[in-house]
Amino acid sequence: MDLKLQDDLKHTDQLLQLTKDFSSRFLSSIDKLAADKQVEINGEVSIPDAGIGGGAALEMFRQRYGHGITAAAGPRYWGFVTGGVTPASLMGDWLTSAMDLNSSDKSSVAFYIETETIALLKELFGLPDEFLGCFVTGATMSNFTGLAVGRQWLGQQLGVDIAADGMAALSGLKVLSGTPHSSISKAMSMLGLGRNNLVRIAVPEHRECVDIPALKKYLQENKGPFIYVANAGTVNTVDFDDIAELVKLRDEYGFWLHVDAAFGGFAACSDQWKHLLNGWEQADSITIDAHKWLNVPYDAAMIFCRHPQLQTMVFQNAGAAYLGDPSAQFNFINHIPENSRRQRALPAWFSLMAYGKEGYRWMVENNITLAKQLGSLLADDPNFVLLAPVRLCVVCFTLNVAATEEAAAVEEYLEILNASGVVCMTATVYDGRQAIRAALVNWRTSGKDVTMVYDAMKVLAEKIVNKYTYA
Repeated sequence: MDLKLQDDLKHTDQLLQLTKDFSSRFLSSIDKLAADKQVEINGEVSIPDAGIGGGAALEMFRQRYGHGITAAAGPRYWGFVTGGVTPASLMGDWLTSAMDLNSSDKSSVAFYIETETIALLKELFGLPDEFLGCFVTGATMSNFTGLAVGRQWLGQQLGVDIAADGMAALSGLKVLSGTPHSSISKAMSMLGLGRNNLVRIAVPEHRECVDIPALKKYLQENKGPFIYVANAGTVNTVDFDDIAELVKLRDEYGFWLHVDAAFGGFAACSDQWKHLLNGWEQADSITIDAHKWLNVPYDAAMIFCRHPQLQTMVFQNAGAAYLGDPSAQFNFINHIPENSRRQRALPAWFSLMAYGKEGYRWMVENNITLAKQLGSLLADDPNFVLLAPVRLCVVCFTLNVAATEEAAAVEEYLEILNASGVVCMTATVYDGRQAIRAALVNWRTSGKDVTMVYDAMKVLAEKIVNKYTYA
């Protein structure tokens, strides 16, 4: 039997070279590729009986999907809060796939790489040693983990071991927040807390941060215990809760303080902006995403928690003798949802060591400068309305049309703008208005990109505004 697998084994070096060449061509043209496009794939394929081999598979991939590849990791993808892949993190990711190590295998070097990378990240963010850090797939799973441990804490306050006896032993638990990310209610659904038990505390007018007096009033009038999810960078306007004040309330009223700092946590890299995170070092758990402002490949995030014993109660692999005794030795798998795990830490390790604190300080401050530059251009243009100050790296704006025409105008504007390929932005709703958001977190983005995007934006905006104003 002529197995293509054996033939590929003999020519692995050539296959890797072909893959490198394809990757190099993509990266060398990333500035010219469309940031977004509608993709259509024609026909269907079936798995071949004998296989076609790696080289032919690469060529088939190129022919079938090559026309649909966009620069989602490029300098003008401003849609989701998505960083790009730094050269060093690409090196680490390539090695991660080649070595195929399980980060949960304590006998593997991957375990020590993750341990060391977490220590580097705590140093970058200025987090104390008391926090246990672990890699997970993304901010959603990080928030899930933080809420799961918070749920265990809630149960303990009421004399219930939820990990052992389940949610049936308890009901009516509440999670409080000002402007929570959608992943919070998703995690609550998965955890059996229920989406309807998310209590939205009032926010000040034209803001997304929690109103501290309103939260205090709720705590005074309602019996806990509670979980409070603090925002350290909302997705619309990068607004921050006053975490230091939340810590004071936590100490007074006794709730679990989880900080969702998926990308806002990177303000810690800058002396100019780290004050926004004052107090977060005293939180109970913290979410930080790596495939956002750390600019490493999907998928990677971290959960930091100062209560590892509670994590073990929730996530331990009890009764699996082959995995060892959770109480006898530390293993990441007893502190997070996943057991077998890709070595997500290595791309981060490479990027952190390659570019250091200065590199990440520049990345953060450069993106903020560029976002503010875009915000200033829009604020001075009569066809746009800047809906919020540009606090960090997200610009939230809309078109200067009548309120009754806003939704239709924004929809048409975004459809045409994104179809141009120059940039990708996403629609949102902010302060009751149909809006657009541009999130700048890519290390490649430059002032030239901002100018190019704005030039395209203003021409189209004039046409759309005129159409909807004078229709």
